[in-house]
Amino acid sequence: MLRRDLLRKVRQIQIRSRHKVLDLFGGHYHSVFKGQGMEFEEVRPYVTGDDVRSIDWNVTARFGHPFIKKFSEERELTVVLLVDVSASLGFGSQHGLKREQAAEIAAVLALSASLNQDRVGLILFAEDVVKYLPPRRGSSHTLRLIREVLAADTGAGAATRLTPALTFLNLVTHRRAVVFLVSDFFIAEDFTRPLQTTARRHDLVALRLADPAEASPPAVGLVPWRDAETGRTALLDTSSRRVRQALRHRAERHAALQAERLRKAGVDLLDLSTDRPWERDLMGFFRRRERRRG
Repeated sequence: MLRRDLLRKVRQIQIRSRHKVLDLFGGHYHSVFKGQGMEFEEVRPYVTGDDVRSIDWNVTARFGHPFIKKFSEERELTVVLLVDVSASLGFGSQHGLKREQAAEIAAVLALSASLNQDRVGLILFAEDVVKYLPPRRGSSHTLRLIREVLAADTGAGAATRLTPALTFLNLVTHRRAVVFLVSDFFIAEDFTRPLQTTARRHDLVALRLADPAEASPPAVGLVPWRDAETGRTALLDTSSRRVRQALRHRAERHAALQAERLRKAGVDLLDLSTDRPWERDLMGFFRRRERRRG
C-alpha cells in the first residue's frame, strides 16, 4: 500500500472508529474491563452496615474500636492487542479484507482504552512476532497502532503460528493485562499449552474473523484455488455441490477444533464476519461480560 493511500486509510478508520466508540460503546468498556484488581486506599472507622469481613483487626486492636479497610478499583489498565497479520488476512470477498476489519477492531479497542486513560500495546504476528509496540497512552500512539496493522506485509506464503506470539507476550508483559487476540485462526499447530499459560496470567479474549466465501464459495464453475499461507493451488469445480459441501465441512471442523481449544483454556471467543456489522457483535459481547461480572 502506497504511503499516501495508507495515511488516507488510517484517517478513515480513525474517524469511523471514534464515532463507534462514542456512539455505541459508551461506558461498556469501562464496566467490563475496569476493576480487574483492587488496591488499598485507606482505613476508616467502622459504621453500621459495613461488611465485617473488611475490618482491619490490627488497627482495631490498636485504637480500641473497629476500623475497616477501604479499597478502590485499579484505575490503570494495560491492554495488549495481539493481531494476526498472516497472508490469509489479505482475503475478502465483498465487504473488505479481513486485515482491514482487524485494523478497525484494533482502532476501536485502542480508542476505548485511550479514552479511559489506559495504556495500549500491540503485537503483530504471523509465523513469528512481526512488530511490538510497548503499551503507551496518547492519540499519536493509537494512530501508529492502526497504521502498523494496515501496513504489515508478511508476504505470500506467510503461515500463522500462535505459540511464538503468546510466548513473547508472556515475556514482555509482567503485570496482568487484558489481551485481545484478533485472528482468523487458520492455524495448523496445536497451541493449547501456551494458550493455557497465557489465559492464567491475563484476561484473554479471542476475536475470530471470517469471510463467508472461505467456507461457502459461490457456484461459478472451475476456479483456481490458492492457499495464501502454504502457496498450494488447486482447480476446484465450485458448481459441484459435493465440492462445496466438502469445503464447508472442512471449515466447520477446523473452527470447532479451535473453539474447543479456547474453551478448555477458559478464553472467551467472539466470532466476527466481514458480511455483517461487527461492532454490534462486539457490543453484545461487552454486555454479556458485564452481566456475567455482575
